[in-house]
Amino acid sequence: MIPQVCDVVVVGAGISGIAAAKFYLDVHPHCKLVILEKDDSVGGVWNGARVYNTLYTQSPFGTWEFSDMPMTRPPEEDIYQESFKAKYTFQYLEEYIDRRSWAGQSLRERIVFGLDIRTVFKEQGEWTISGINGGGDTSTFKSPKLIIASGLTSIPKMPNLPRQENFHYPVIHQKDFAKSNIISRDDVKKITILGGAKSAADLAYDCVKAGKTVTWIIRATGTGPGFFVTTESSISPKTTYQLGTTRILSTLSPSIFNPSSWWSRFLQHTRFGRKQLMSFWDSLHKSVVEAPKFDSRGPEAKENGFAELKPHTPIFWQNQAAGLINRPDFWDTIAQNVKVHHADIEELTENAIILKNGSTVPTDAILCGTGWIPSLDFFDQVTLAELGIPQPLENYPPEQAEMWDALEKEADRTVLERFPILANPPTYHHTPVKHTPYRLYNGIAPLQDNSIAFVGHVLVPNYFRIAECQAIWATAYLDNKITLPPLERRRKEVALFVAWCRRRYLSNGERGHWMASEQTRYTDRLFQQIGLSSHRRFWLWDAFFPSSRKDLFRVRDEY
Repeated sequence: MIPQVCDVVVVGAGISGIAAAKFYLDVHPHCKLVILEKDDSVGGVWNGARVYNTLYTQSPFGTWEFSDMPMTRPPEEDIYQESFKAKYTFQYLEEYIDRRSWAGQSLRERIVFGLDIRTVFKEQGEWTISGINGGGDTSTFKSPKLIIASGLTSIPKMPNLPRQENFHYPVIHQKDFAKSNIISRDDVKKITILGGAKSAADLAYDCVKAGKTVTWIIRATGTGPGFFVTTESSISPKTTYQLGTTRILSTLSPSIFNPSSWWSRFLQHTRFGRKQLMSFWDSLHKSVVEAPKFDSRGPEAKENGFAELKPHTPIFWQNQAAGLINRPDFWDTIAQNVKVHHADIEELTENAIILKNGSTVPTDAILCGTGWIPSLDFFDQVTLAELGIPQPLENYPPEQAEMWDALEKEADRTVLERFPILANPPTYHHTPVKHTPYRLYNGIAPLQDNSIAFVGHVLVPNYFRIAECQAIWATAYLDNKITLPPLERRRKEVALFVAWCRRRYLSNGERGHWMASEQTRYTDRLFQQIGLSSHRRFWLWDAFFPSSRKDLFRVRDEY
């Protein structure tokens, strides 16, 4: 039986929630721990209802797993360039929650499925979490400690479509694509894809392969099409991933997580060093943008607007999304079969989309690969501000806004002193900011409440690795095993991260949680604060070898 008065409650049974619950139980095997999950299965974005047969992971086999349980290799026909079909991630997580018990209960036996959390508040030192199940019944749980692992990809971000009420056909977000029958319906012949990121690319490809007439619209007022790494690039997806987990690559990104050294000073504060640094990123950019042959595919691709998929800013700045493409014929398929528009939508009619560039796009369905909203709507506005998590700018207390504005202006000066290369970004489209950024210490901890931790609310390449690292740090934090700096210093560190994030990643950095090249050094910082070091290797191996699950296996034992 699942208790409703608990020692700790975890909200979310995705990768981060599972990792947080498991490690907390390793340390406190007899505690009353409950996991609350909105869906009917584990996995979050990887759960059984959301993955479809052509969806692949973004990380190679052997890296997309927890440190204490290697994944069984999928059949070779379901592996491409070491990435594999997403359904095996769901199967892996299903196996993982049954493999071990604490005080006679497995992780599965501690999960309440199908509970839509509506309110979370703290009163007299205790958190109250209330939700509604599929039958309309309310369940309430109380706990002195709370871990929020609701994630960044739970709530679809639907576009504002003028006069959508006129449109008589389906409008579906990528979240619901797997359980829809949209590409198998005979009456749906023309499909329009909205969005410029990896999910939109996947949808466009799958719809063409299903025999549909496909139009792909990327709004002119957004950050533009994403960077997609394919096998045609001179740097393979597997190599790209492995490079991203080495400490040497971390030094090639101007990052506040990098320790100061002669090497970092050479790269950031000498003209020759900055030239070498940008030479590396220019080479990577060239490899990615030349592979699709945007401007040299002939009249058919030109007529289809294929060149509109060319990224607008250099890959160094990551102003737009990025992803791995797991189909060898992706670019050929898109160039020959998809009509691409880089334009905003004027309005919808009964059976068409009218664009502001004057084009009319007849369509029988609209599929939205338009991103996500962080799942935090169960907190009220006062609690959002107190905890330092995103809320609408118009609701933010003026005195808080004034304080953070001053801190972040000072931090911005520090960022430019340390990283002069960030002072002059290229011309880019700046997405208007509507919410405050995350202002959590280490991306996990509120500044003035040590009874709650947020895990899985940073954007990084590999969530399995980060989930375990954050779980260890969050457990130590909730157990008061970390000596935190004074409040004023933590505020300055949070402001420094937010200011650096904006400079380093432009529009994406406005969210205050973007760490595309910082995964390894970020985990180093978390472990250093706890006093753990067994994840490090000896000398050159430490700098040049990719991180692996074995590193974290040693850390668990060390803790």
